[in-house]
Order: sequence, then structure tokens, then C-alpha cells
Amino acid sequence: MQARYDPTGTESGPLTSGRYIRLGPFQIDQQRQEITKNGEKLRLQGKVYRVLMTLLEKPGQVVTREELRQRLWPAETYVNYDANVNTTVNKLRLALGDSSEKPIYIETIPRKGYCLLVQPEISATPTMASASVSEPGDLPVKLSENGAGRSHASIWNVVAIIGLLLVGILLGATLTRLWISHFAPAGPWR
Repeated sequence: MQARYDPTGTESGPLTSGRYIRLGPFQIDQQRQEITKNGEKLRLQGKVYRVLMTLLEKPGQVVTREELRQRLWPAETYVNYDANVNTTVNKLRLALGDSSEKPIYIETIPRKGYCLLVQPEISATPTMASASVSEPGDLPVKLSENGAGRSHASIWNVVAIIGLLLVGILLGATLTRLWISHFAPAGPWR
């Protein structure tokens, strides 16, 4: 059962109502602090993960740069906060496949902060990775964590490329031999 986040709700925190958060093709496991896209793990570490969680707490609302600074660095830390906040948000955008020019997930609010554009779905149970189902009643097949299905397809791609290269080499050699035998001048060395 999935619950949509309601910013007007009275619960103590929207992210505490379930272990899993769905954001488009992304799923966040709050307990393990992992994010996956269609079943494939993404590497979001430390500050980048904390920025994502901060934005998820206030979807559709501005999260100020000051709020992010407080979440990312202790009060005694002396760093260039503006540059570091920008870098951290850009790393998150890169991981999500987002851009500041045409935002899908994170919009920059000039001189204020950032806004999460997509409403997350909170759930107590994980959702399956997207898979194509050919017939009604067939169960979707989930690829293994190490991407065995993808590596199997990659092997066939490599075999196909090698095969095409060999065919090209053989065809080139045959055409060269025909051209030489047809256009070569007849001389005494023949």
C-alpha cells in the first residue's frame, strides 16, 4: 500500500511513514540509505544523499541554501558553503539524470535555494524493478543485483561486433584480390 505525501498532513514526518520512497524511476530505501533506478543501485554518498533526503522532506517547497548548509556541515565547519552546496546539488542532478537548464526533479530558485518538482510516493514495501511482461499472467523477471542479464547481452553485442569486423575484413580482402587480378598489368613475372 502506497501513501502519497501530503504537505498539509499532521504526521511527524512524511518520510517516517514508510521505508521506501518512490521518485519516478528511482526508489530510495531509507533503512539501507540506498537508491536504485529500475533495480540498479546508484552511488549516492554522504552529502549528496542528505541533500536528496532534505528535498524529499519538502516536495514542492523551497529548501533554502541555509537549510542545506545546516544539514551538510556542523556549525564549526569553515568551508565555501555556496560552492560546496552548488557542487553537491550538481552531483545529485547528475545521478538523477537532471539538469539545471531543463529540470525534471530539482529546480533552482535563484538566490534562495532549490525545489523538488516531483511528488514522492512513500511505501512500506519495495516496488519491483520495471520489467516487460509478454503475456498476461507471466511474472516479471528481475535481473540479479550484479547485472548478469545486462552482461549477457553485452557479450552478445561484442560477439556481433567481432563478427561484423571479420566479415568486413574478408569482404575487403576478396574485393582487393579481384581488383588486383582484373586491373593488374600483364607482365613477364606472371
